[in-house]
Amino acid sequence: SQSEQQILSSKLECVQSSKDGVLVEAKCTESNLVTLFSQKGSGAKTQTQSSLKLFQVETETLYNKVDSDDLYVTSMLYEREETERAFTGGEVTELVWKLCLAHSASFETADLFMTLVFELRHLSLEALKVLWQRSSFKCRDNWQPLMDALPSCATEACVVLMKEIIASGEVEEDKVEYFFWSFSFIPKPTSGMIESLGSLLKSPGASQSCFLGVTALLHRFCSAYNSCDGVPAVQSVMMTLGKILGGNCTVQDSEQLSEMQLVLKAIGNAGLAAASLAPVLSLCASLKSNPMEIRLAAVQAFRRIPCSVRVGDLLPAGA
Repeated sequence: SQSEQQILSSKLECVQSSKDGVLVEAKCTESNLVTLFSQKGSGAKTQTQSSLKLFQVETETLYNKVDSDDLYVTSMLYEREETERAFTGGEVTELVWKLCLAHSASFETADLFMTLVFELRHLSLEALKVLWQRSSFKCRDNWQPLMDALPSCATEACVVLMKEIIASGEVEEDKVEYFFWSFSFIPKPTSGMIESLGSLLKSPGASQSCFLGVTALLHRFCSAYNSCDGVPAVQSVMMTLGKILGGNCTVQDSEQLSEMQLVLKAIGNAGLAAASLAPVLSLCASLKSNPMEIRLAAVQAFRRIPCSVRVGDLLPAGA
């Protein structure tokens, strides 16, 4: 209400002078009066005076000319200048030790971790295996720097090592899931990666992350290379998935139903590579004795298969 006294009273006055449309001087006075617990308008008061004055006007600004040969277009993600030499395996081991000793929330830790990731890319599979034997330890806060750096390495050697770590069963399940998840983001997959990871699909009790991670990698590989269905590693993976489908996706119990749905989803993930399975998928979708979940999953598995396969001809009306 109007009868209530204001706690803070502020005032700002500025005088500006200009010449030819350019501000040449500005003087400001700001005052603040705090009247809390005071009487009759008294209280704590602050006053600030500021003055800006134009001293010089530059008529022309000279810029250094840039040689166009020094310019190039690139992604800003993870760009790093090349060092004069690559680290040795022993030096990379020291990097891991330094990461363990560094404070977890420091710029030093971030820089060391990025250095570790980029140096892993220079190591051969043999050197990586030696490094794993020496540096797979946990730090005082239960952190394993090498375990977290491997998924960002994205070289064939790193992927093969990750596959061997998974197959050995020596790491926790959440780390295994992290490895499989990372396969979806490898920018330049190789047939060697697919050949190595494909064997995991044949292991008993292969997880959902295994099927989806490997087939997502397969899709990225086929998106970059023409006629990927002629690559032996790709053919091997698709044969493994095709054997699980059988001739028409018939299942006997709920466990087989869940597995078949997973495999069909993985085939849909694979995209171009799955074209060879289109006839089987058609039978899976059209067989009326199959559960509706299987028939629907078979239809959805066509989602990345190219139109040249003539999905419409393969799927009979009423399927």
